Amino acid sequence: MLSHLTVRNIVLIEELTLDFADGLTVLTGETGAGKSILLDALGLALGARANFDLIRAGTERASVSARFDVSADHPVWALLNAAGITPSDDLILKRQLRQDGKSPASINDEPVSVSLLRQCGDMLIEIQGQFEGRGLLDPANHIDLLDRACGHADMLDSLSANWQAWQTAKSALASAREALDTARREEDWLRDAVAQLDVLQPEPSEEERLIAERSLHANAGKIAEALQLAHTVISDEEGMQTGVGRALSTLERVSGLAGGQLDKSLDALSRALSELADAEAEMASAAEQLDGDPNRLEMIDERLHALRTQARKLNITVDELPEQHSELAARLAAMDDQSGHLAGLAEAEQSALRSYKALAEEISQNRHTMASQLDQLVMSELPPLKLEAARFMTAIEIVDQQSWGKAGWDKVRFTATTNPGQSAGPIDKVASGGELARFLLALKVVVAASEPARTLIFDEVDSGVGGAVADAVGERLSRLGKATQNLVITHSPQVAARGKQHLKIAKSQTDETVISATRELFAHERIEEVARMLSGAEITEEARAAAKALLAVG
Repeated sequence: MLSHLTVRNIVLIEELTLDFADGLTVLTGETGAGKSILLDALGLALGARANFDLIRAGTERASVSARFDVSADHPVWALLNAAGITPSDDLILKRQLRQDGKSPASINDEPVSVSLLRQCGDMLIEIQGQFEGRGLLDPANHIDLLDRACGHADMLDSLSANWQAWQTAKSALASAREALDTARREEDWLRDAVAQLDVLQPEPSEEERLIAERSLHANAGKIAEALQLAHTVISDEEGMQTGVGRALSTLERVSGLAGGQLDKSLDALSRALSELADAEAEMASAAEQLDGDPNRLEMIDERLHALRTQARKLNITVDELPEQHSELAARLAAMDDQSGHLAGLAEAEQSALRSYKALAEEISQNRHTMASQLDQLVMSELPPLKLEAARFMTAIEIVDQQSWGKAGWDKVRFTATTNPGQSAGPIDKVASGGELARFLLALKVVVAASEPARTLIFDEVDSGVGGAVADAVGERLSRLGKATQNLVITHSPQVAARGKQHLKIAKSQTDETVISATRELFAHERIEEVARMLSGAEITEEARAAAKALLAVG
């Protein structure tokens, strides 16, 4: 709820601080005292468009700060958390107007955009009869109000999931069809590319292996000469094998005399002799490889040329050829078997659509049922509000399929007529300011239990009515105040007498200027204000007695 409001340098208001109670708060005062200015100031803190004419003459800046007591589970915290603002005990919306044309905003002292300020403001306060296109005057809010009255939030969550599943299935089918169309346009090229790769059969890392083998064969002469020289060094009569063999034989003849001291030397020489024999065998094998196929070098060059030519055609590297072969072959196979695949995707899309439509139909039926009940309940509230000739109707129509969404296919709008024979139209178009406020009051009374926690502010709700009608307005405002904080600017003593809290707005003349101020009234002051509203400038004893009767005080 709105707990505190501070206004500085807004037109007639030099500095104003107000604390608000829960329930119904009434604001009264003579015409021109500054009641509309107070709402203009509050609107700034709620994200209304900046009007720099509101800056008090002779000052550089104006400011408004609105503090709210908000429960920890209020949805506004999720919005602010996404914007990087940490939840706290209070929520403070601030706005400035500066003569340099700037209008900075903040939430809990964190600079924010006016757009975010407005989003938060719409979640915290609903002002009826003051800001066109917000609250119930915004048709986009009508379906949400009807859904809350239906109480089918879980069904809406399921419908949203079904809608998303349908969109995913539609996207998959469209992508498959597009891929098939692309493949068919490229079919000749695709079949030729796969055929060439089938013949080529590229292997992973093949280019690297071929380059290594080509180097071997291209330098066969040098390698053979080196092998021959190494073989001579190892195997010649005076080579390493002969020398190591002699050393081994020499030590073996005296090993028994050394008491085991030569065992490690003998083992090392034996291993060396064995390794030399292995080296000789490996060199012999390498020599045979060099002499195995004299045409191998030509074959390697031809293979490398074929691989590189194919890679250039496909604009990829040689190493990517095996993967590309598999991918193109898969595309070709998919195209050849696409009818079955597309049929499966089409059935999945239709299945998702059927699920969505079944739930959307059920939700739509709920809305129509609740709309009928809502219309009857609102209609029952209209006669005491001097709207006995009016009719209230909730219009529901199905939109085109391309406009279906997460909330279904219904478009909801509250319509009304104020005179017999008049065609129904949008409620904000056919009703005057006072009528509209009373229509919205009736609707709010009916749906109060299902509405989110927001402060309601009514302006002109008692315009043009008095007596029993004004009393009916006050009774409904009081009833509404039991469910939510409720502020009303009123000229009606019957409405003013119903308030749990009474604030009076008055202006006074100083030597230099006119100042508007607001203060809370108690006891005798409140009797005097209601009596003034009853009798005018001269307060009579009869008016005081009537005021006491309205206030139910002795």
